[in-house]
Amino acid sequence: MTQAQRQLHFGLILAGTGSGWGDWRHPDAHPKGSTDIDLYIQQAQRAEAGKFDFLFVADSVSINERSSPHYLNRFEPLTILSALAAVTRHIGLVGTVTVSYSEPYTVARQFASLDHISKGRAGWNVVTSWLSGSAANYGRPEHPPHAVRYGIAAEHLKVVQGLWDSWEDDAIVANRETGQFFEPAKLHALNHQGAHFSVAGPLNIARSRQGQPVIFQAGASEDGRNFASRQSDAIFAGGGSFEEAQGYYADVKRRATGFGRDASQLLVLPGLRTIVGRDHAEVERKYREARSLVRIEEALPALGRSFNDHDFSVYPLDEPFPDVAALGSESNRSASERIVKLARRENLTLRQTALRVLAPRDEFVGTPDKVADAIQRWFEQGAADGFIFGQVLPGDLKDFVELVVPLLQERGLYRKDYAAQTLRGHLGLPVPENRYTSARLTATPQPAEV
Repeated sequence: MTQAQRQLHFGLILAGTGSGWGDWRHPDAHPKGSTDIDLYIQQAQRAEAGKFDFLFVADSVSINERSSPHYLNRFEPLTILSALAAVTRHIGLVGTVTVSYSEPYTVARQFASLDHISKGRAGWNVVTSWLSGSAANYGRPEHPPHAVRYGIAAEHLKVVQGLWDSWEDDAIVANRETGQFFEPAKLHALNHQGAHFSVAGPLNIARSRQGQPVIFQAGASEDGRNFASRQSDAIFAGGGSFEEAQGYYADVKRRATGFGRDASQLLVLPGLRTIVGRDHAEVERKYREARSLVRIEEALPALGRSFNDHDFSVYPLDEPFPDVAALGSESNRSASERIVKLARRENLTLRQTALRVLAPRDEFVGTPDKVADAIQRWFEQGAADGFIFGQVLPGDLKDFVELVVPLLQERGLYRKDYAAQTLRGHLGLPVPENRYTSARLTATPQPAEV
């Protein structure tokens, strides 16, 4: 795909309120919004009006008293996405489900069902879960080590995708005259036997119009980058500078090519938080407002999540960032390593580090033209194929859709309307051919051309 043909892609993080910024205390916020269906519907329909590619619901399966308000009290992803499928028509629906604490057959059924309910708009964010407290919620004696988790992930995804191909696309004939409902030769058992899973199949639901749900991943460690570059359709990239984003983008694209993939079919989507104002005075007012909501009491637990929910309140705030690198090695390794490097490189205190991690990048804070320029720079100079948007203040999505999206559309960087009906179509991804159909066609001699 040429530079002129590329189009920006946007996803929206559906996060209710209280995801770490203290936004639940804003006068326009709904403190219990993370379990308010009406708030989610409002956000979903606003993102769809802005022609976003998809909605994204993050998740984890462990909380404690230091968890943010949103993590403490929120919807399970597939439940809320199924509800939103009924009140949207175009936007994709992407949910997080952990491979470490789920069964492949159940996951395959759930996402296939969402894919049918939404008529081909489902996507799965494959995660391994980094919080060790997750094990106790599932009767496990211990949390799997980092390397083992990625082995589980590779096998789990292989099984799920195999189950999604149980039915060939034309297997169900539903012939009323003959009484034949399906062709037995086109229904396939998986009969998987592996190191972590044993699954017979077949799955009891057919493929949707997009073939299989889209696969998302957020790998940034060495194991994570290899897994994401080999297996995923889109990657949620971590934070960092423009130069770091360029380096990550080039690296995963190179890895994808090394795995025999078309690198243009792997989308890289960094996180994006903006503060947009119609003039500099409004920008400054909003930025001060956002900063006023960030209390160090909330910033420290948010920082701790990447270090296996470590309690940073036990350290002096205004002394150098503590030596906690080992705590992140078996947790969110990539994020924790990035935070440690930032603190050491800039000689930051604990207080400065915690507040810096939560703050939006300066280049995405400003007037609509400035923010659009920054997005265009990242897109055209090899740092992003698009972004996953998260709100800082309650009105950020509305401001972005009304003030920045039209500028990107005028510049020819972003769609003015949906041109496809499925999530794969929005992202420019092909429909994967059913593996059994492909094998049969490959084995069948084709007639010679006359």
